[in-house]
Amino acid sequence: MPERAMNTAIEWWGLIQEPHYWWQLLCILLAVAAASLLNRRVQNVLNTYGDESTGLRHIASRSLKRLLWPVSSLALMLPAKAILERYETPVQLMDIAISILLALALIRVCIYILRKGFTYNPILKSSENFLATVIWAGVALHLLGWLPAVMELLDSVGLNIGESRVTVLSSIQLVLMVGLAFTLALWLAGMLSNWLKNSEHVTPSMQIGFSKFIRFLLLTLAFLIALNAVGINLGSLAIFGGALGVGLGFGLQRITSNFISGFILVMDRSIKPGDVITVGDKYGWVEELNARYLVVRNREGVDTLIPNENLITSEVINWSYADKNVRVTVDVQISYGDDPEQAMALMMDCAYASPRVLHDPVPSVRMLAFEDSGIALQLRIWIADPQNGSGAVRSDVNLAIWRAFKAAGITIPFPQRDLHIKSGLPSGLTN
Repeated sequence: MPERAMNTAIEWWGLIQEPHYWWQLLCILLAVAAASLLNRRVQNVLNTYGDESTGLRHIASRSLKRLLWPVSSLALMLPAKAILERYETPVQLMDIAISILLALALIRVCIYILRKGFTYNPILKSSENFLATVIWAGVALHLLGWLPAVMELLDSVGLNIGESRVTVLSSIQLVLMVGLAFTLALWLAGMLSNWLKNSEHVTPSMQIGFSKFIRFLLLTLAFLIALNAVGINLGSLAIFGGALGVGLGFGLQRITSNFISGFILVMDRSIKPGDVITVGDKYGWVEELNARYLVVRNREGVDTLIPNENLITSEVINWSYADKNVRVTVDVQISYGDDPEQAMALMMDCAYASPRVLHDPVPSVRMLAFEDSGIALQLRIWIADPQNGSGAVRSDVNLAIWRAFKAAGITIPFPQRDLHIKSGLPSGLTN
């Protein structure tokens, strides 16, 4: 055991031999136990109140939940300290406990407020208590005077790898530095992304592209800065970088291709969030543009994840690339005995049976051909919301046409078939 850790242990062993130490420890334990019981009762009330509140009330309720236990412990510990001082009993241990509780309250509130400054992330939310505990443990060790001894003890445990020595302390420092650097990078990337979203001079696709590039760049810089901060020579990563390049070339080429294709889609603005597209047999509107895939939602509410590479290498129909107006056709046949001009006029009257049909461009009716069963007519209408589908529009217009034709006596013919029977019977069947 290192000398400093040994001296600290001997010093505290001598301290616990004093009677006043046990009086202070008893007061601390009683205050903590009573505060825990009170905290359990009040937390149930705050949970109900906090779930119904929003905005500043929600933040205040959550902050109060984090402050309840340390503050109630302090409220019970301070009178006990005053009583001990009244009887001239030393209170050094209680002073340390009070400082530790104050540090705990401050750290828990600060960590919660900082987390609220980030965009919602389940990983960050679940790690809130862990981060607060780690920071509070360091502060507590410092207040107790144990931090130098603990650091020396952790630094003495390790192993040699080549010319470098890896210790428990250096590993902890690396994890903390990487975590801190990544946290700052994500916070800065979130701020820049929000600024881009509020900018009127940047298109939505460019906003996504810049946000992804800034996020990737800041995380890379944060990782390199964290490695350099803990004393790792960045030049030694050259071999690792070469191995990573080989791995990307062989095993991760599809992932890399999708990643680069995502940037190409964003930069050339061929596909944007909200566009209505058809890829193969998949039809829907673009919900999200991610680094590796595109999220397309169809009319049934089903999300399809399409790799970005497929959008680069295959044919994509973008229904709203330059203009969201889409033409919808309604095909009808009438009998040869009916007047096609009258039918065409009725079809024009039925064009606006759906409120989604546009007045500009105006609808039109065409007589296409003379078919076997009747005369083929076609109504052409336009809609501006293809993401809502065209089935409902066709249904409304078809129903209106059927009613108008029925009222005017115009018939929609059945398929016509001519049956030819050869005359004569076999000779064996004649009399």
